[in-house]
Amino acid sequence: MDQAAEAIADPIRRAILRMVRDERLTAGEIAARFPVSRPAVSRHLRVLRESGLVTDDLSGRHRYYSLNPDGLTELHHWLSALMTPAGWEQRLDALETEVYRARRDNRETA
Repeated sequence: MDQAAEAIADPIRRAILRMVRDERLTAGEIAARFPVSRPAVSRHLRVLRESGLVTDDLSGRHRYYSLNPDGLTELHHWLSALMTPAGWEQRLDALETEVYRARRDNRETA
């Protein structure tokens, strides 16, 4: 999780993740969209690959990068737990039970 968090801390790497979310791109295609050098983009891609956030596959002479959403799973779960106040799940479950009970009681009296 820490590697993924560190990887997405950089705005260029976040932009790269958005780019490769929907389409496979080569390093050259990615680098063409940034004002930084191609070697700098290659370093960003290496960080993303090593953190498990992107995958690369070789097709002929080109290496294509794409998003690996599984690399974000642990971070996503941690953030979700952090954003959900403690006890809310039990409260919502209790509310659901009461709603079903009220509906049942209304049907029985109707």
